[in-house]
Amino acid sequence: MISPLAYVDPSAKLGNNVTVHPFAFIDKDVVIGDNCEIYPYASIMHGARLGNNIKVYNGAIIAAEPQDFRWKGEESYVTIGDQTTIREMAIINRSIHKGMSTEIGKKCFLMAETHVGHDCKIGDRCVLGNSSQLAGDVVIDPCVILSTSVKVYNGSRIGKWAFIKGGCRISGNVPPYVIMAHNPAMYYGVNAAVMRTKPELFTEERIDDIAKAYRHIYQCNTSIFNAVKRIEADVDDSAEKTEILNFIKDCNNKLIALPRLDTF
Repeated sequence: MISPLAYVDPSAKLGNNVTVHPFAFIDKDVVIGDNCEIYPYASIMHGARLGNNIKVYNGAIIAAEPQDFRWKGEESYVTIGDQTTIREMAIINRSIHKGMSTEIGKKCFLMAETHVGHDCKIGDRCVLGNSSQLAGDVVIDPCVILSTSVKVYNGSRIGKWAFIKGGCRISGNVPPYVIMAHNPAMYYGVNAAVMRTKPELFTEERIDDIAKAYRHIYQCNTSIFNAVKRIEADVDDSAEKTEILNFIKDCNNKLIALPRLDTF
């Protein structure tokens, strides 16, 4: 299953039933799990740790050296979860910190020409659209969709089940379950259409409560402090309510696209 026209370093560890196509490059200190497929001209550089059932398409580079002047050659890693797909020309950079890892979760789909910077943490079941670009230290929670050509700036966080429309530039924290659109990025409602595809997780009542919470945050012309108080009093308790409030707390009340009164 390994083409004689591919280069596989003798020290690389490949699992069972791995296919390596002609002209692929697999470096030293690489671990590839079972049933993976590495397409022509893909490069798996040292420090890559791939799970099972992963596909890496033509021209993609996994565990590229970080593009950060703080990196001084420290040994670091990229970890990719099971059943993730990396499409053509995608680039994933290693961590800049010794022993640390850039992390991609399970069942993710990184489309063509995506870029994932050093020390990013991408949760399970995320989709990164064509030409999406993540700077360093970005955190993306599970089940997030980035549409085509989204740019996410250093240190930003995107909450679970958020949808970022094409061409958006994200510089800050996007709370869970929302849609962001335009430039500068603006709140565009809750991600109801996608959540309705999972009725076992999101009932119509839960979706209505999520929308009510975000009306307090984005549509009542009040501060985030007052919006949180209103959510606590006005929205029924649920896992989604807790997720929203915990996200805001973790981000020190700093969300993007808030009204100007968010200065309290």
